[in-house]
Amino acid sequence: MNIISLSTLCAQDIHKIWSLADQPNAQFSANVAWSFEGNGIRTRTTFIRAFRELGLQFTELPNLLKTDERVQDLAGYLDSFFFFFFIRESNHERLQAFANASSKPVINAMSSRGHPCEVLTDAYYLDRKYAKLSNAQVCLWGPTTNVFRSWHEIAKVLGIKLIQVCEERFHEHLPFVEFRSTLPLHADVVITDSWPDKIYDSAHSLTNQHLVNMGSPVLIPTPPFRIGNELLFDPVTYQGFVGYHQKKLLLLIQKAILRFAMKG
Repeated sequence: MNIISLSTLCAQDIHKIWSLADQPNAQFSANVAWSFEGNGIRTRTTFIRAFRELGLQFTELPNLLKTDERVQDLAGYLDSFFFFFFIRESNHERLQAFANASSKPVINAMSSRGHPCEVLTDAYYLDRKYAKLSNAQVCLWGPTTNVFRSWHEIAKVLGIKLIQVCEERFHEHLPFVEFRSTLPLHADVVITDSWPDKIYDSAHSLTNQHLVNMGSPVLIPTPPFRIGNELLFDPVTYQGFVGYHQKKLLLLIQKAILRFAMKG
């Protein structure tokens, strides 16, 4: 079972992963491969912990998909050695092609088109906090990023309505996302993500006053957040900031994803 984008999962899959996160650790005997592009500080930290806590043997394959070698050849040679692959690769199309070529599960640790592990974690937090994710009015702030793309996907899979506030030029036609240029009257949760420098415009950054006007919702700034980019204030000073501890759930969800992939 690959997890390259959340759109390939069904609602039952997502709830199974969340259910596994609520269960005690299991122990497995398997060799896994992982490859990281960039730092990925939090994801790298929690996945190494996850490997160890599940008893998995892991091997790092630096820049696995940065070579000129064909993905079918890479998969053909490496499938014999590993039970599954965990890859952070900006080239989403090449990552998808590798997953298609491999006979083993491939997990997307982040690509240009999505960040399924991060979003499964934040959605899990909200699902437990509000007794059901559909009970929360979730607002995405800013233009679509890889993180927001994964939010769009999970909304479609689970049938959840999202609001996304951004400039009109970034609006899309998606059935489960209400794009708007003005503030909603109310939000339970606001989620931000860093904007690419080429589209940065401080006139549309999130402010404390915006949050007050939406009823002082919970704030989940996707790290690494940049003050003066998507945010014009320090989120740590905001009473509704979920706190650094919320990202501890990455470890639970990543272990659950690994367990799901191995049994799926």
